[in-house]
Amino acid sequence: MKMLKNWTLIGAAAAMMLAGTAQAQIKLRYAHVGVANAPQTLYADEVARLVKERTQGRVEIQVFANSQLGGVGEMVDGIKSGSIAMGHHDFASLGKILPNTAVFNAPFIYRDAAHALRATDSRNSEALKVINQQLVDKGGMRIVGSFFQGTRHLTSKEKVLSPADMKGKKYRGVPVKLWSSMLTGMGAVATPVEVSELATALATGLVLGQENPLPNIFNLKLYEVQKFVMLTGHMQSVLSVFVNERGWQRIPAGDRKIMEDTMFEVGQKTLQWDNETFERYRKDLEAKGMTFVSEKEGLDLAAFRKAVNDQVVKDFPEWGPLIQQIQSVK
Repeated sequence: MKMLKNWTLIGAAAAMMLAGTAQAQIKLRYAHVGVANAPQTLYADEVARLVKERTQGRVEIQVFANSQLGGVGEMVDGIKSGSIAMGHHDFASLGKILPNTAVFNAPFIYRDAAHALRATDSRNSEALKVINQQLVDKGGMRIVGSFFQGTRHLTSKEKVLSPADMKGKKYRGVPVKLWSSMLTGMGAVATPVEVSELATALATGLVLGQENPLPNIFNLKLYEVQKFVMLTGHMQSVLSVFVNERGWQRIPAGDRKIMEDTMFEVGQKTLQWDNETFERYRKDLEAKGMTFVSEKEGLDLAAFRKAVNDQVVKDFPEWGPLIQQIQSVK
C-alpha cells in the first residue's frame, strides 16, 4: 500500500510538471496591415501554422491582420515597447528608429525577386547584420525574416508615360520618408495615406494614384477607383519580419532557429506564389476594366529609373556603401 501511495505521489508530481510545461507555452502576438487573401496575409498564417507544428506547440503565433492592432506606426511602436511581439512591413517602416533600414526598400536596387530575398536573409546578409545590431541597440528590436510581396507598379486615374505626366499631382505613398522621396523623383506630390484609408483617398480625389503589387491592387479593389496600371516595376516589394528583442531572447535558441528557418522557407514559397499569380491577377484586373501600360505602349522606364535614382541619391547620400553591398550579393 505504501509503495502504491509513493507511485501515486510521483504520478501527481509528474502531472504537475507537465501542466507547468503546458502553461509555459510561448504565445506571440503578430501584427500586420495586410487584407484577406493578400500574399503577406498568407505568409503570416503559414508561418504561424508551421511554427506551432514544428515546435510541437511550444511557440504559438497569434496573427492579427488588417491593421487590427493599429496602422504601421502604431505597430512599430508596439513591437518596440513589447506590447506586440512581432510583425511585418516594409523595411522602410523601421526608418523612424534607424533611417538606414529603408535602404532595403530602395527602388531599382535588386536584379529580381530572388536576389531581393538573398540580400535580405537575416542569417547571411552582411549588410543586414550591421543594420540589425544597430536596431537592437537603438530600438530594442531586430529583423528575423523577409518575404516577397510582389513587384510594385504605378496606378492612376490617368494614363502615365513619364515623370512629366505626374508633375504636381498628388500620389499616395506609404507614410515613410523613402516613399516620399521616390514619388518626388517620379514628379508627383507625395501624399502619405495608410493602406486602410487608401480606397477612400482615391475615391474622394485626395490622391490621383498610388503604387502597389498587383495582388494588393486587386484585393484592395482599387480597380473601382483606378483606370490604368503602369508596369513600372520600380520596386521589388520585399517585406521584413521584425520582433521585440527582449521577447525574442526569451524564446529558447532551438525554437528561435526553427522560427527563422521556417520564415526563410515560407519566404521562398512567396516567390513561387508570385510567379503563379501575376498573370492571373493581371487578367482579373483587366476583366475589371483596368488598362495595362508597358514600354510597348510608350512607358518611359529609363526616365523613371533615372529620375528616381537621382532623387534617392540626393535624399540618402549615406546609402552608397550599403547599396553596393546589397547589389554585390550573388
